[in-house]
Amino acid sequence: MCPPPLRSALLWAFWLIAWCPTQRLRAVPPPLLHLPFLEAPAHCDGTLAGDEGFDPLNFGGLYNMKYLREAEIKHGRVCMLATFGFVMVDLGLIAPGAPAVSSLAAHDVTVKSGHMLFLLFVVAIWESLSYNAIAEMMSGETDRAPGDYGIPYRFCREGDTATQEKYQLQEITHGRAAMLGFSGMVTASALGEGHGFPYF
Repeated sequence: MCPPPLRSALLWAFWLIAWCPTQRLRAVPPPLLHLPFLEAPAHCDGTLAGDEGFDPLNFGGLYNMKYLREAEIKHGRVCMLATFGFVMVDLGLIAPGAPAVSSLAAHDVTVKSGHMLFLLFVVAIWESLSYNAIAEMMSGETDRAPGDYGIPYRFCREGDTATQEKYQLQEITHGRAAMLGFSGMVTASALGEGHGFPYF
């Protein structure tokens, strides 16, 4: 039987996936199905992939939407990788030289060994190198899209905007699900006192 927090996390994840759009980007966001008593804010105009007009705390009105989307894409990509890595380690795939511990224990072990400090420096260097491109994007100096690191699309022709929009929507949808899923996996693993996959 699933612990109540895990059940709740799974229900929220399935609810999110069920409400995510599956066909294409829409120029005008639909009425707020999530909170019908709220109106969609002006900055939720449907131009970004996965925009359903949901911003009840008005973060998009307080901060640059491109910056927020950059952060969402970045965190989604990290969580997609983290979800895969978390499960693989608990299934027994250990990188050469890595400690043979559970995914849950890996954080504390690598902090003590100093590997986490090295990772912090690697991430800091990457963030420093990407800051100029993000600042120019937010100021309007370039037409760079949020999350675009210059890696071309591999499975569609250049100029095939319909397929590119489909991939953008899939990426943001999977990233959102991974952010929720990773949080739920770590919580279930901690509540289960480090039991491995499937964490219940």
